[in-house]
Amino acid sequence: MSTQTGPAVAGPEETFPRLLLAHAQSRGDRTAIREKDLGIWLSWTWKQVADEVRAIACGLSALGFRRGQTVAIIGDNRPRLYWTMMAVQALGGIAVPLYQDAIASEMLFVLENAEIEIAVVEDQEQVDKMLEILPKYPRLRHIIYDDPRGMRNYPDQVLLAFEALQTSGREYDKSHPTHFQTEVDKGRGDDIAVMLYTSGTTGNPKGVCQTHSALIAVSRGDIAFDGFSADDEILSYLPMAWVGDHLFSYAQALVAGFCVNCPESSETVMTDLREIGPTYYFAPPRVFENLLTQVMIRMEDAAPFKRRLFHHFMGVARRCGAALLDGRGASVSAGDRFNYWLGNLLVYGPLRNVLGMSRIRVAYTGGAAIGPDLFDFYRSIGINLKQLYGQTETAVYVCKQPSGEVKLDTVGKPLPGVQIRIADNGEVQVRTPGMLKEYYKRPDATAESISPDGWFLTGDAGYFDEDGHLKIIDRAKDVGRLDSGTLFAPQYIENKLKFFPHIKEAVAFGHGRDRCCVFINIDLGSVGNWAERRGIAYSGYTDLAQKDEVYALVKECVESVNADLAKDPQLGGSQIHRFLVLHKELDADDGELTRTRKVRRGFIAERYQQLVDALYGGATHCEIEAQVKFEDGRTGMIRADVKIREARTFPAETAQRKAA
Repeated sequence: MSTQTGPAVAGPEETFPRLLLAHAQSRGDRTAIREKDLGIWLSWTWKQVADEVRAIACGLSALGFRRGQTVAIIGDNRPRLYWTMMAVQALGGIAVPLYQDAIASEMLFVLENAEIEIAVVEDQEQVDKMLEILPKYPRLRHIIYDDPRGMRNYPDQVLLAFEALQTSGREYDKSHPTHFQTEVDKGRGDDIAVMLYTSGTTGNPKGVCQTHSALIAVSRGDIAFDGFSADDEILSYLPMAWVGDHLFSYAQALVAGFCVNCPESSETVMTDLREIGPTYYFAPPRVFENLLTQVMIRMEDAAPFKRRLFHHFMGVARRCGAALLDGRGASVSAGDRFNYWLGNLLVYGPLRNVLGMSRIRVAYTGGAAIGPDLFDFYRSIGINLKQLYGQTETAVYVCKQPSGEVKLDTVGKPLPGVQIRIADNGEVQVRTPGMLKEYYKRPDATAESISPDGWFLTGDAGYFDEDGHLKIIDRAKDVGRLDSGTLFAPQYIENKLKFFPHIKEAVAFGHGRDRCCVFINIDLGSVGNWAERRGIAYSGYTDLAQKDEVYALVKECVESVNADLAKDPQLGGSQIHRFLVLHKELDADDGELTRTRKVRRGFIAERYQQLVDALYGGATHCEIEAQVKFEDGRTGMIRADVKIREARTFPAETAQRKAA
């Protein structure tokens, strides 16, 4: 299938520094970016941002930075880090944001691979990681830090305060007044603007090289698709190293000219969200799940009258909220329309305000499947939540759900300028304006990912429904078969389990085996609250995870998934037969998850082979110990006697029975 709904293009000389200077000239006094610091929102106009970027760029030039070189950018969402990205691009360099929660050894690989000589970091935590890496990577010449707190007595051979960088930059600018503009004028659209590293689910991450033209083109396509403008606002709280943040908080902001807001910290995101009231919002399903879990926990603790009021009006919202949001009010009875209006006054409006979503025109989720109940909840209370689909290599620009055409089980239609075809093996292949230029220093990987005729091979299995919406089943390489020949899609099963607020992570096994079995991670906040309301005492995650009552709770979730799978003619035979609740939370620091919280299934299977053998060997429990890594770098051991339980399965519906 090939779909073209309109142009999504960028001129050959368009670059982000040129866009910045254009905004400084056309809307110089309008707010471009805000940051909350010590409880106070600080603002910078477009003209002020351009001046800051000029000083940073000249400071980097004074340090010897030259066109084509790379700069590492590490930290939470901070104006100075975004400005550094612009400054690097103004000099014809390549910005390389790293995940701020990555450990030093993970950062070392990226620094070596990207040939980093200058790192611009947020604070003492990131400086400590760079200093730990330095003996193994002496090529790192300069470590520039934003926040000086806690660093008074640090060695200063390679350290440089951000203020000092800008001071030297302004002096350099005075003696070289044409330097900055000359460098900006040299820039071309096909220059690499940023290098974003993949999550490394199955091996070392790869550096995805994206050009100015690609990112500007997809930003322009997105802006036209949803009608964004300079009047919109976004809260930037997701990792800067993730392609979604780079597209929504950086590229689109520079194309449309809207305001970017940086929260004070990860702990204050919800408070800051309420204060700003963004009009445009993106979050992965896990964030929406956590928000809903917090709401439900609060309602369980509310007075009986408030609980009854909430559940009554949520029943009304489930009946007609989505239809009213999509403009299908004619199908809703007058009584329900009145009840929804009343519910909006008493419940939905205050709830949207508590969530910080009272002004949102468009909200998106992507990166993983979202549960139908979760998706329907937000839409039913009047939040225009939609799904999107894309990869780092496509600048998250493949499919989106148009407003008014939202489906629970699809990722939408191809975006303007995008073509999609489904290969014979079911793999989704795309042509998009956001196509990567290359994998850095990996011509072999580039050749493997892009077909000779120019299609990017996503690695996802999917198909189009009757309305032209794309439906993603699983990763193509992960789709397997049970030894009976039944189709086995582990990610599909895992996502169904994670739709329940009590289940945080799941790992499914079954390919080449006689049945499907799973590992479960419970959500400590949700299950902990559930246990406390029932007087169940526990000392921590490991203790709570092995409670019989918790196993009964998880079993209900597993059997509900089995009942749902039984209705699917293709997947009905891959119901879950046995499960266990892991004795520890899966953690990126332990190598079990990627930094984008994707399960590293192969690594987990190898690390916990003893538990896998017990699941398939018929055991009812298994004693195990596992090494864990603490935040300060120390390691320890967790020992537990993990219980294993059976789950009820249901007669699978065959294609013939369904047709009958």
